[in-house]
Amino acid sequence: MKKIPSLAGALLLAAVTAVLPPPSGARAAAAADTRVDIDVRAGLATVGATAVGVNHAIWDSQLGTPAVADLLGDAGVTMLRYPGGSYADIYHWRDHTAPGGYVAPNTDFDTFMAGAQRTGAEPMIIANYGTGTAQEAADWVRYANVTKGYDATYWTIGNENYGNGHYGSAWEADDHADKSPKQYAAEVVAYSRAMKAVDPTIKVGAVLTMPGNWPDGIVGTGDTGTWNQEVLTRAGSAIDFVDVHWYPGGGTPAETLTRTAHIPDAVHLLRRQIDQYAGAGASRIGISMTETNVEVGRNTQPGALFLADVYGGLLAQGVFTVQWWNVHNGLGTVSEVAGETDYGDYGLLSSGNCNADNTVCQPPLNTPFAPYHALSLVGDLARPGDRFVGTGSDNGLVSAHAVRRANGDLAVLLVNKDPDSAHTVALNYQGFEPASGAPAVASFGNGDDGVSTGAVGSATAQTLEPYSISLVTVRSGRTESGSPKAPGQPTATVTDRTATISWPAGAAGLKYEVYRQNGGISEQLGETTATSLTVGNLEPGRRYTVNVLARDGSGRRSQASPPVTFTTGAPATSSCTVKFLDTNDWGNGYVGTIDITNNSTAPINGWTLAFTWPTGWQNVSSGWSANWSQDGRTVRVASDGALAAGATANVGFVGSYSGPNVLPTVFTLNGTVCAGA
Repeated sequence: MKKIPSLAGALLLAAVTAVLPPPSGARAAAAADTRVDIDVRAGLATVGATAVGVNHAIWDSQLGTPAVADLLGDAGVTMLRYPGGSYADIYHWRDHTAPGGYVAPNTDFDTFMAGAQRTGAEPMIIANYGTGTAQEAADWVRYANVTKGYDATYWTIGNENYGNGHYGSAWEADDHADKSPKQYAAEVVAYSRAMKAVDPTIKVGAVLTMPGNWPDGIVGTGDTGTWNQEVLTRAGSAIDFVDVHWYPGGGTPAETLTRTAHIPDAVHLLRRQIDQYAGAGASRIGISMTETNVEVGRNTQPGALFLADVYGGLLAQGVFTVQWWNVHNGLGTVSEVAGETDYGDYGLLSSGNCNADNTVCQPPLNTPFAPYHALSLVGDLARPGDRFVGTGSDNGLVSAHAVRRANGDLAVLLVNKDPDSAHTVALNYQGFEPASGAPAVASFGNGDDGVSTGAVGSATAQTLEPYSISLVTVRSGRTESGSPKAPGQPTATVTDRTATISWPAGAAGLKYEVYRQNGGISEQLGETTATSLTVGNLEPGRRYTVNVLARDGSGRRSQASPPVTFTTGAPATSSCTVKFLDTNDWGNGYVGTIDITNNSTAPINGWTLAFTWPTGWQNVSSGWSANWSQDGRTVRVASDGALAAGATANVGFVGSYSGPNVLPTVFTLNGTVCAGA
């Protein structure tokens, strides 16, 4: 996604002082219409030191200024990306030039680093792949970490390099004659070797595409796999993380705000691609989300709601940094969104500029837009060392994200995406006892000038104003010392209906409880004094996430282990076998084929194949060689013909998807679960 701004020249710097109204995003609760569950037994990712990030850009004259650095620091920003999106692939750090682009004064690397240090943020630096060389990148590492001692750890090779024309769209500079993922992967290996020869402690990232977003699924001319498959297969051993962007689209705020539901499946697919293609030690490879934003309501409350929801969702799934695009970007198309003026600006802070005839001007320079205030709430939620825990909501317009503090308290971020109605939320806790009294609540509502704080409602009931974000900090009502240490990372060995969960041994005399995560209310699968447990009666083709807790003889429980996620498969043998293939993908649809084999010794006279789409955004558009129908997420393929013993029938269809395309893995033939091919 390319966003080339047109910033005004010299602008007066305005001090930004938020005048805080009484708490408006949350108020004393009425009768509840929404249930939110928070389960500390459902442990998710731990917040790292670089979680809350934003993008800086060399066209921004305010890059690194004390006013901007302090605003970002106040919001809890812990990582800053430089030199700015697609500019990275035309930028030459040594002479601070970007041929074909605009470079503002006082935006060189040392100025950026001074600002990052004042903010208290780690840098993420984009090495120039498009018009640069491995030697240029290695020299930058030497200057940064040897000459200047900046200890810059994270370096990405290029920006959106799949946008170089190889798949038909070209916005990213790329001087290489070969623009394939194979060539990019080869250069990543060369860059990584050259850069790590200078400083072996750095971490190098490669550009991938987010599952469900173009060009995911597409195999380019001359390639043997998709961009992600080719890059991971060829360069997986040379990288430490992958770098993806996500602009979810959506023509309306309501549509955009539903897209955060894609996050668990998208991260799951990306993690699966890494594990499948990156070779030995793939588990060491992290995931960074270095650009995200919306197309409607960028400066108003929809952008703020999206930011809160997407940061919470991605960080909970283990993405180690999420970075908003960007700090300043400039005036775009002006409109009214949710009753407020939206300047069409991707920036968190106002650029203070006007349109060509000066009839519309932004607020004074560095005035925070609504997403900035959402970012500050995320910064308060996701503090390094805190642990995300499972949540669930029975209202699609209210989402929740929660972390357990080191001191045992809970912080719960509640997002009301309903533009018209307040919702009163009943908060229910599993494995946690809240203290009595009103909790501390920080809120940001539609049209507010800043975040307001106060003691509001109770630990079990909060009322959310329309289009609002509230951070509710709940003190623990139970102080318990001497609890066992949380078990280490579990592993799972899986069949179609069973899973054996194993974990490292803890202290002597412990019992272990195994829980399956389930929408904020975990289900206990069993307990044991051993260090493994086999659970049965699982559903074939279903994804499960499991935690292990330790309990001592006094009944004191540990915190949850890290999660382990696994998917049960099809049975190894059956009277039928099904082979499903995505044979030709174009990014939001594909041609699929299914081979159905009768493994029995008798013919089948008339048959129905059935399967369930893993998500709600997948459909059959048309099908052939049988009668196709879809009811909700269930697809049925029926034929009146005979399938002889040992014979195979082939059917095909055109499928469509508007999010991560998680393919089905389990099929039934006349009610019998088939083996997978």
